[in-house]
Amino acid sequence: MTAQPPLTDPTALAQHRARATERGMFLQETALDEVKDRLEVVNKSFTAPAIVTGFPQVWAGLLSPAKLVADGETLDFTPQAHDLVVHAMGLHWANDPIGQLIQCRRALRPDGLLQAVAFGGQTLHELRACLGQAEAEITGGMSPRIAPMAELRDLGGLLQRAGLALPVADSLPLRVEYADAWALMRDLRAMGETNALEGRLRRPTARSVLNRAAELYSAHFTAPSGRITATFDLIFLTGWAPDDSQPKPLRPGSAQQRLADALNSREEPLPD
Repeated sequence: MTAQPPLTDPTALAQHRARATERGMFLQETALDEVKDRLEVVNKSFTAPAIVTGFPQVWAGLLSPAKLVADGETLDFTPQAHDLVVHAMGLHWANDPIGQLIQCRRALRPDGLLQAVAFGGQTLHELRACLGQAEAEITGGMSPRIAPMAELRDLGGLLQRAGLALPVADSLPLRVEYADAWALMRDLRAMGETNALEGRLRRPTARSVLNRAAELYSAHFTAPSGRITATFDLIFLTGWAPDDSQPKPLRPGSAQQRLADALNSREEPLPD
């Protein structure tokens, strides 16, 4: 079998993250606050947490003490060493996202919790469309510029494939306004989220392409305020390491009461 070519260039990703600034961490901080809120409603105390992140300076304050793990292809975990693993804002760059979740599951003790958050869904769909159209118009071709974003259902399916129980996936769509497309691209650089795709164009993008993309953005994605809008979808994944104490679905046909009786309604047979 032919090996799947990598999606992400890890060297470029590390370089981009190293140039990130505190100003660009607002989405990381939003994700952190959301994870903190979700953990507060879990009826369980965590004594051995771990956090997988490319931005330890942001996520170190989530839980104390917590082991901070770099989000490389191989995660620095000891099997069954943790009762909580948070995978923080890195799955969208992973060359093997299912492998990342499997490694997290193996690091969990029985009935341990995985909470993952990453970009997905419609994230940056406006910028993707404008850059693609501008490049096609001016050069006659298109190069990869924005990482493909998995949809909520697809990411939720990864939890089951990774062997996690009681899987739940949900999203938090965010719409951020900018003065223009140039301001958005500067913010992406400050976030450390610029193009790190393995198949990216290896020379600077022509200024004419960027200018045309900015024109298209203003023409199609301007808010009533006169500023452009950018979409960021935060996808949250929750799953538990399997344990005998967890609730199990009932066997089909094992119900002790008819649904029609519980609803005080008449049951009508369906036509053949």
